[in-house]
Amino acid sequence: MDHQGRDMNQGTDAVELAYRPSRGDLLNAVLVRERVRRLNLLRWGLVALFALLTVAQAISGWSSGVVLGALCAVMIWGIPHLQAHHGLRTVSWQGDYRTTVTDAGITTVTEHVTLTQRWSVFRGYRESRDHLVVLSRDPNILLVEVLPKRGAADPADVDRLRALLGRHLPRV
Repeated sequence: MDHQGRDMNQGTDAVELAYRPSRGDLLNAVLVRERVRRLNLLRWGLVALFALLTVAQAISGWSSGVVLGALCAVMIWGIPHLQAHHGLRTVSWQGDYRTTVTDAGITTVTEHVTLTQRWSVFRGYRESRDHLVVLSRDPNILLVEVLPKRGAADPADVDRLRALLGRHLPRV
């Protein structure tokens, strides 16, 4: 397969983003995925539970339990941050990304990789202040495509990108 995604760009309206992935991009994607799967409720529930246990142990005078409970609460709260850090370590070596969104799908090109994803791979998208996050169709949403708005050459490109996503995917 030597076309490397170029066939997706022919004869279609395209929006191109150029960016280097950041920790904030990946953290936003993890948090959006977590909200769509409603894992944020579970995470915050566990944080609250361990925080309450920590307070109860502090009142009862069990000092080692206080440290353990506080550590668990902090670790559970920090899971998305750890995932974002790991994700950035996984992709940052590839350098700058050039992502092109067309009527055929999304193509991302780096110095080492060309990835083409058709719209049928995705279930929908969600917009945040600085990103458009596209979520995969699989039940666990294992694939997340982050489209940072800062990668657009012109602010009008973000509106075109939003319209293109809206034509092919529902907001979730």
